[in-house]
Amino acid sequence: MTISALEGLRVLDFTTTIAGPHCSRLLADLGAEVIKIEAPEGDMMRTRPPLRNGASTSFGQLNAGKKSLVLDLKSPPAAEAARRLAATADVVVENFRPGVMRRFGLDYEALQAIKPDLIYCAISGYGQTGPSSQLPAYAPVIHAASGYDLAHMAYQGEMRRPDYCGIYIADVLTGTYAFGAIITALYHRQLTGRGQLIDVSMLESMLSLTLSEIQAAQFAVPPTGRPIFGPVATKDGYINLSIASERTFQNLATASGHPRWITDPRFAQYNNRRTNWGQLIDELEAWSKERTTAEVQALFDEYGVPSSPYRTVREAMVDPQLAHREALAEIHDAGGKFLALNPPFRMSGASTAASPHVAALGEHTEELLAEIGYKPGQLAAPVNSGAIEPPGRR
Repeated sequence: MTISALEGLRVLDFTTTIAGPHCSRLLADLGAEVIKIEAPEGDMMRTRPPLRNGASTSFGQLNAGKKSLVLDLKSPPAAEAARRLAATADVVVENFRPGVMRRFGLDYEALQAIKPDLIYCAISGYGQTGPSSQLPAYAPVIHAASGYDLAHMAYQGEMRRPDYCGIYIADVLTGTYAFGAIITALYHRQLTGRGQLIDVSMLESMLSLTLSEIQAAQFAVPPTGRPIFGPVATKDGYINLSIASERTFQNLATASGHPRWITDPRFAQYNNRRTNWGQLIDELEAWSKERTTAEVQALFDEYGVPSSPYRTVREAMVDPQLAHREALAEIHDAGGKFLALNPPFRMSGASTAASPHVAALGEHTEELLAEIGYKPGQLAAPVNSGAIEPPGRR
């Protein structure tokens, strides 16, 4: 029987919305026991669509495989129960604004005194300390603050206004960095026997996407142009083309019936292509516009040219490659079943699949409190006491 990679690891999850829950679900996917501590009203993601029979699939895909324990942390007895649970845990993850957990008596210093080898991961918009640490932070704000939005706009031709944000990259990226940091800290604990505080910043996580732009910002980069990989028009749509090496450029020239490009002084060398990229795309589109996207893709695939048609998420989800990798897991909640992504990595010796169950709010409260000595109903949480909000939300 295969043992899960994180078998026996206990995680207290105080997070809400996206970044923190994404991190802790990855831990759950690898076999950790993740105890999600929710306010009496529950994580606000429980109310986000799609909703079926009152159950949110958005919440479910972020929290599958976790246990749900309701505690009103503003109540001293409930906060004390959380401290007792911390004594049994290996990892704590939280994403409140810096200082909130200290008010509850659940900050790293307080819990480290109870459990010296505890790994405590604090996710916030700007970091736990510093002049911006108390600023409110949502992913779109971080996209703007990191320079990402304007860097992206610079590649959009005549665009003069930043894009609207509909996909919360900063949340997913930060949660992934937090996951990696926790795994690293657990290894470090094996070496030293010591726990530690992990301070993960959404701002720095998002800034990590602008690697080339960080370097260009420091130096006077001459305006020689740069290949901007994007849509190439076809007879019936667009295809994305990305060529970065000499081999892929030569394959493109052959696939598109332009072998002369290989020796054309405008395109033969990378620096020449940088300067004349627009001309190259213009000449390529004179060819591609006479063919359908499927025809162009078939030729590019045949000659090894990195490319893809532009697809909707629905179209991507039925890609046979994803089916082959069993990339989508069937999850069950009170509303029925739905699909959610498994982690995008596979391990030969351990499972990396999402648990099929989403816990109802408070489903494991009595079970978990009994474990640390409470009687049924002893810490019954009051209703409508005000939701505990995530980092920068208060």
